[in-house]
Amino acid sequence: MAEFLSPLLNLFPEGLRELILILIQIMLVVMPLVIAVAYTTYAERKVIGYMQVRIGPNRVGPIGLFQPFADVFKLMFKEIIIPSAANKFIFFTAPVIILFAALVAWAVVPFDDGWVIADVNAGLLYVLAVGAAGVYGVILAGWASNSKYALLGGLRSAAHKIAYELAMGFALVGVLMASQSLNLQDIVRAQSGSVLHWYWLPLLPMFVVYFISGVAETNRAPFDIAEGESEIVAGFHVEYSGMGFVLFMLAEYASMILISALTAIMFLGGWLSPFQGTFLEAAFAWIPGIIWMFAKIAVLLFLFIWFRATFPRYRYDQIMRLGWKVLIPVTLVWIVVEGVAVYFKLGPWFA
Repeated sequence: MAEFLSPLLNLFPEGLRELILILIQIMLVVMPLVIAVAYTTYAERKVIGYMQVRIGPNRVGPIGLFQPFADVFKLMFKEIIIPSAANKFIFFTAPVIILFAALVAWAVVPFDDGWVIADVNAGLLYVLAVGAAGVYGVILAGWASNSKYALLGGLRSAAHKIAYELAMGFALVGVLMASQSLNLQDIVRAQSGSVLHWYWLPLLPMFVVYFISGVAETNRAPFDIAEGESEIVAGFHVEYSGMGFVLFMLAEYASMILISALTAIMFLGGWLSPFQGTFLEAAFAWIPGIIWMFAKIAVLLFLFIWFRATFPRYRYDQIMRLGWKVLIPVTLVWIVVEGVAVYFKLGPWFA
């Protein structure tokens, strides 16, 4: 990245070049991410519309392509109403915390070989730590609103996020054992060879557990008990309007894209071509790795949308039982199985 931007960086004093490089890299990630969030909402409405034999957005722009911008402009000019008894400082801080947790994790996400803002050796640990910080924003939003519905939503979210964070953490222990590295780029490189070298095959239960836990972590249906409109209206963000509400939605969809990206990196070979190691490898060698990465993210995002259109919301006790009594035991058992495979150097994944 630095080599690519060197002509531009040479225009600045030497002391400022590193800071300018970091700012440019952040903008190159954040700006496309915001656009991706906007069009993920559009894709969701279109896909669910077709699944339910409807058309979806089709009025603003060609086939409704400008609908996300219309939504943003509408919400920008809506009145921000603050509950009279709310803690105003925490009320405004909570959505910023959630959005911050959803965005800063992208610092260690590689889009291609060498295309990463911060190539840190503890990238996997960093992602886990930052991802866990988002729950504070949810709890604070529920408490600061001084509303029973919002507080119930915050408490529900805290309980189920803890359960599914544990399942996600144990699933990533399996990836760590297989790759022998916490660096996300090294994890992808360890999967090179072919589709059968990717970790989805030896770690299939971990793959399923991680993705299901990711759906739950982002408060998406069928795990959206924190904002169950039939029970507690909109849950923890029921008192938010205007740009405060926008920040919650931006964080939710950015988290969806992040979970999809991390799933692609951990289990689906990241930027690696699915034709690697086959007779078609040369025919598709011209496609850059970042395109394969985006394609895998798009497929996983489609699953998020598909789940929402298909499954009814689980009861609170069902979600807790799934997290504590099914997903966590599955990961613990598979860690033992994988430990045996690593000891006997079962190839090609653990050799």
